[in-house]
Amino acid sequence: MKFYLRSAEIDERPIYITGNFNNWNPRDQNYVLKKDSKIEDLYSIEINDENLPENIEFKFTKGGWESVEIDRYGNVTPNRKIEKSEKTSKNSVEKWRLNWGPFKKEFFPIVELISEKFFMPQLNKSRKVWALLPFDYHKTDKEYPVLYLQDAQNLFNEGSEYGNWEIDKKLSILSEYGRGDIIIIAIENGKDDRIKEYILDKSSLTDNAEGKKYIRFVTDTLKPYVDSVYRTKQEREFTGIGGSSLGALISIYGGFLYPEVYSKLLIFSPSLWLNPENNFQLLNFSNHYKTKVYLYGGEKEGSKMVERIHLFEDALINWEKTQSLDFETKVSINSEGEHNEFYWSQEFPRAMEWLFFDSKEDPTKIAKKEIAEN
Repeated sequence: MKFYLRSAEIDERPIYITGNFNNWNPRDQNYVLKKDSKIEDLYSIEINDENLPENIEFKFTKGGWESVEIDRYGNVTPNRKIEKSEKTSKNSVEKWRLNWGPFKKEFFPIVELISEKFFMPQLNKSRKVWALLPFDYHKTDKEYPVLYLQDAQNLFNEGSEYGNWEIDKKLSILSEYGRGDIIIIAIENGKDDRIKEYILDKSSLTDNAEGKKYIRFVTDTLKPYVDSVYRTKQEREFTGIGGSSLGALISIYGGFLYPEVYSKLLIFSPSLWLNPENNFQLLNFSNHYKTKVYLYGGEKEGSKMVERIHLFEDALINWEKTQSLDFETKVSINSEGEHNEFYWSQEFPRAMEWLFFDSKEDPTKIAKKEIAEN
């Protein structure tokens, strides 16, 4: 069957077709359209009949749901449908989403300041802590999974020193696609104390590591409070921890020290150079816990970032074999990625979807339901 596409917006990004014939994979290298050599805005692809169902549903992307086709008003377009017997499909796209935008204000999360000075008894300090709730949290009686993220200063507040992940905007996109049923707890770092709080043991950076105390605070003090105030799914299957750089490193330790609490680890550009041998203490893995680990790194972060991520991935596989552990790991490497918030922001929705909403269901179909219900 031959699929044709005319695109009103032209750029250098390749165009993919995705649908119920490839599990809605938006960046399937087997389904890249070819640009016509004579007509600038014309693209096409021929797909073998044996790979197509009789009733085809599909849409076009520029390599991910962050760059899916949209209408002229920025709305998610409905799935295209055609019978295989028609043999030819002619289509047009008005606009393409760029870096997940535009963002719909009606799907933005509810941002609540839990406390300006949440007391940390393990460290005898106080810290600002935020909660980002689903946009419709106060209109439902649902219970939600929870992700605890480090470095709140760089997660969503405008004007932060190093930029931010824009997780409020990215959560609005996830909600638009029916992936917004989650609570994010954002914990500000200790500024001058950040390094020692995010390192578990004595290292080249500090002699006064407080990482164990910090993780005990998140796990033994903050989580019980969050579970008592918000409608959370408290079991480990619905609880994650994550961060970037040193925040990713302490999140690895958190997941390994408390596997009975955290089943999902969001690990962006981890500072694995502080533990090059990957000799993490697997202190509580006496039970056969299943843990999902999302590992992201950029090739432009330094010569050894990607290498260390793959070595850590190998260590996870080895631990599975030798210690009867159960890790489900996804590694994402960005060839253009640098060590900063912009790239972590771009990766955040993909990591969230895989960790918490790993589904083969077409997200645009879910989005249509979500909009209709709200």
